[in-house]
Amino acid sequence: MRVYPLGNIELSVTFGDCCNFLTETLIFKVVDFEGSYHTILGRPWYTKFMEVPNYTSLKLKTPELNGVIMVRGSFEQAYASGRKHFELASTIANSVELQKLHQTVTEDASNTNGPTLSSTFHPTEDTKPIGVDPNGPTKTVWIGA
Repeated sequence: MRVYPLGNIELSVTFGDCCNFLTETLIFKVVDFEGSYHTILGRPWYTKFMEVPNYTSLKLKTPELNGVIMVRGSFEQAYASGRKHFELASTIANSVELQKLHQTVTEDASNTNGPTLSSTFHPTEDTKPIGVDPNGPTKTVWIGA
């Protein structure tokens, strides 16, 4: 899905508690779609504030003068939101247009002149093996000749 911003909004954002906090004025892009999150903090944000996201435990850690600031997510809210968006994605995946595309690809694959589908990798004929293990020929990669 491709989404274009409607504009920008400048907001003052505070992380932490009364003993240890960080307040910054940030510029967010505004988009018109429903998502799992209200905002997405990307690599520029993480770099600027030296933040470390942990998606498994739904935590975001930021080092500050008085210690580490930790923002916690809600597993219940993440599950509910993920479930809702899974259903939306399933609806899109089952759409008529996608079924037509799948049918076209399947027909092309079954065509005798078309590509063959295989679960194994077969290198082209113009390759040569290169040993990457100096202690023996146990590990090799195939490089285009």
